[in-house]
Amino acid sequence: MPKEVIVVDDGSNDNTSQIQKDFPHAKYIYQKNSGVSSARNTGIKNATNEWIAFLDSDDTWHVDKLALQVDFHAKNPHAKMSYTDELWVRNGERVKMPKKYQKHGGDIFKECLSHCIIAPSSALLHKSLFDEVGLFDESLEVCEDYDMWLRVACGREIGLIDKKLITKYAGHDDQLSFKHWGMDRFRIEALEKLLGGAKDEVVREVLLEKYRLLLKGAIKYDKISEIKNYTRKIVIYE
Repeated sequence: MPKEVIVVDDGSNDNTSQIQKDFPHAKYIYQKNSGVSSARNTGIKNATNEWIAFLDSDDTWHVDKLALQVDFHAKNPHAKMSYTDELWVRNGERVKMPKKYQKHGGDIFKECLSHCIIAPSSALLHKSLFDEVGLFDESLEVCEDYDMWLRVACGREIGLIDKKLITKYAGHDDQLSFKHWGMDRFRIEALEKLLGGAKDEVVREVLLEKYRLLLKGAIKYDKISEIKNYTRKIVIYE
């Protein structure tokens, strides 16, 4: 059982505030709607314990999730972050997770470049990591988790508890991943921040691949400004 539970209400209009009555031990924080990154950062800043785990409103933890991660870190004190495998449920039915989201442990920087393979609700991090890599980027409405895990994985090993210890629910209309087309547009922002670092060569390769894909989409839909932008960036990084 967690030593501290913090519920960040990011401007909801439901009965989230009721949690103060149902679970008086939980710390309830209300803020004006500012996005998922702001909500997570608020939780991090108010946390008093060394280890932090996230739980998004459309996910659930399995009973032994935290216990297995705590045991992993006790046996691997050098590791400052771990995550778990996950179950996917869409519209009430369990679905198979695509191969591109396959989980890996250890030095997983390259595996994190194409897509976000770590669900925030599966992660457990030592609070000192945020002093090293910074908080969630509040300028990113989506792919903020992709951005965070790349920063953590750059030069650090991430532990994997290879069991399905969370359930992710999808299919509802308000999911952020359903609101935006061309998610790579947001991923390249995260990748560009890593340029000039220790992983520069591999980052450039992935950026070029994503620029070319986005250029094809821009040409298909006759998006003139984006065609010019991605053409220019391809020339710069080739």
